[in-house]
Amino acid sequence: MMDAGVVGSGRGLEGITWNILGQTYVPKARTEDCFSWHATLPPGTFVPPHIHPDQDEYLYILEGRFDFLLDGKEAVGEPGDLITLPRGVPHGIFNKSDQTIKTLFWVTPTLRLYDLFWALHNLGPGADPAEVVSVSAAHAIDFLPPPPSEDAEG
Repeated sequence: MMDAGVVGSGRGLEGITWNILGQTYVPKARTEDCFSWHATLPPGTFVPPHIHPDQDEYLYILEGRFDFLLDGKEAVGEPGDLITLPRGVPHGIFNKSDQTIKTLFWVTPTLRLYDLFWALHNLGPGADPAEVVSVSAAHAIDFLPPPPSEDAEG
C-alpha cells in the first residue's frame, strides 16, 4: 500500500541512497506492483546487457544522452524521451557521453529488484563481474555474456 505524499528532490524512501557500480540510485516509490528510482550515471558508466524475464522496465530521461542496446539494435535517448523495455527483451544502458545523465527508472511488478539493489550497494565499479552476475541471477535479472571481441581469434 502506498501512502499519499511528496518524496522530495534528492531524497529517497527512508533516506536511502544506493551506490550501484559507480552509479547513484535513489528509491522513490515501492509497492508490490511498481518500484521507481532516480538514477545518476556519471560519464563512462553503464548497465550491461541483461533481461528482466518477469518485469517491464521504463526510463524517463531528465538530463543527458543515453546510448541503448535494445534487442540487439542501437538506440539513443535524450531528455523528455520515455524508453520502454518490455519483459524478456535484452537491453543495455550506456553513458558514452562526457556529461552526467539523470533519469527516472521504474519497473512493474517490483519482484526482487529492490532487494537486488541492496545486494549490489557499495560493491563499487571494480566489483567482480561473476559475483554481480550471480547475485543478479538470484534476484531474477539475467545478465548476458559479452559479445565476442572483434580481435579474438576464432
